[in-house]
Amino acid sequence: MPLAFSASQELQLAVSDQPDRLASYLTQTDRVVRALFDPSQLKALEPGHYRYSVTHLQVFKLEIHPVVTLRTSLAAGKLLLESSECELEGLGLVDDFQLTLGSWLTAGESGLEGQATLAVAVSQPPLLKLIPAKVLERTGQSLLAGILLGIKGRVRDQLIKDFQLWCQEHRGQPDSES
Repeated sequence: MPLAFSASQELQLAVSDQPDRLASYLTQTDRVVRALFDPSQLKALEPGHYRYSVTHLQVFKLEIHPVVTLRTSLAAGKLLLESSECELEGLGLVDDFQLTLGSWLTAGESGLEGQATLAVAVSQPPLLKLIPAKVLERTGQSLLAGILLGIKGRVRDQLIKDFQLWCQEHRGQPDSES
């Protein structure tokens, strides 16, 4: 039976400076993705598609290195970011690893709103067979929650800084042309 665990994080972030421009900023998908993720771990594959090498994660004595293919799209005023593929590099012990990410950001009345859900399904690696599945699942949930909190921090810090820079770069320009 595979292990399965997930975590979700909601975002309600007030933006005091020019919140009315957030909707236009979010249409700059490449820029937003580069502000959300560490650029040294992100590679653009084609418009709206990226390969992201997640920081090495340690679960007990097992080090894992997920590499995720992400795609962006715009729908109903929301920027959607979803995983389309994932693999584990450097870990030949697991054949059935599946990671899914589903997230969205939108401009609300006073700032950014969003949600992200991260889920993993994987067979129990032989090296961890002695550890009860429930312990591994709780550990996995905690690990995923930490990843989502890190992304939320990047939204709060990096994305808002980039939004402010974008506003300065496009001062006086109509949003439809930026």
